[in-house]
Amino acid sequence: MSATTTLAPPPRLHGALVLRGLLLAGLAILALLPLLNRLPVDSALHVSDFVVAVTGKWICYGVLALAIDLAWGYAGILSLGHGAFFALGGYAMGMHLMRLIGPRGVYGNPVLPDFMVFLGYTELPWTWWGFSSFPFALLMALLVPGLLAGVVGYLAFRSRITGVYLSIITQAMTYALMLAFFRNDMGFGGNNGFTDFKELLGMPLNSGGTRAMLFYAALAVLGLSLLLCRHITQSKLGRVLVAVRDAESRVRFLGYNTTHVKLSVFVLSAMLAGLAGALYVPLVGIINPGEFSPGNSIEAVIWVAVGGRGTLVGALLGAFSVNALKTWLTSFAPDLWLFVLGGLFVAVTLFLPRGLAGLMSKGPGQ
Repeated sequence: MSATTTLAPPPRLHGALVLRGLLLAGLAILALLPLLNRLPVDSALHVSDFVVAVTGKWICYGVLALAIDLAWGYAGILSLGHGAFFALGGYAMGMHLMRLIGPRGVYGNPVLPDFMVFLGYTELPWTWWGFSSFPFALLMALLVPGLLAGVVGYLAFRSRITGVYLSIITQAMTYALMLAFFRNDMGFGGNNGFTDFKELLGMPLNSGGTRAMLFYAALAVLGLSLLLCRHITQSKLGRVLVAVRDAESRVRFLGYNTTHVKLSVFVLSAMLAGLAGALYVPLVGIINPGEFSPGNSIEAVIWVAVGGRGTLVGALLGAFSVNALKTWLTSFAPDLWLFVLGGLFVAVTLFLPRGLAGLMSKGPGQ
């Protein structure tokens, strides 16, 4: 063999480079969208307001997918309740936006939101105290989902509840919250939820500049969340998480407190989901109890499965690709979406267990 012969890169390295290239290209394209939106409408490069708005939603979904992949893909915690954490973060930000409406509401009350005036409230409930402050609302968007995940996770992991039983518990939690938030006497808007927001941080939400700012804020959070998750999964904690996923009893035998390990990643995952919800609400302009629907949590898990769990980049790929398919299909055949989603999950499970990321990471000839 000649000394100058060049060896081909290992398939794993080749696949990693492909995925990183796709990730960087995707982030660059996303960053350009608000700029292209400012071009004249007759320009060939102009991007419509609809495209920017729907892509902003997908970015928030990407953060949610990372949260699920961190818990499920690396720690083996299959949660069907992350839609609840997402919705709780959204409600925290929605409460702040409702407080900012003030006398500009239909009833002109400077303190009470319109729905409270309509329902006969005479004073602001204690659950709304402090939400006139943006930092407080953002903190609650992180702490409330994290606290709920801490309580549910501690009770479940301490009792060594895993697998399908844990999934059922988290789905029951989501359904219970949905029923609670539908009640008018809860003080969270009932079935109508929150809408008609006016401003955020002193900027009108209906302006192009504010929408662009929110888009870039969501994109920045997505990038930081990806870096955080990557740092965790490549650290010693990440190796322990994978070991817990694959052989929890052996890890426990080696002296690790698997309850604390699983609880820490579950709480962090819930907080990331809550942050995604807090970004989502000002982008879409509405939040209602429908976001607690158990179907939303199941759909988010399917994003990760389609993209490839345990890869992070695959979670993003699944979130964007499945939601792009949903947006396209529901524009002309909305009744078919649930059938397509179910068929997609079955097909991926049977023929592509490593998801789209696994397909792309295969080397030539594999």
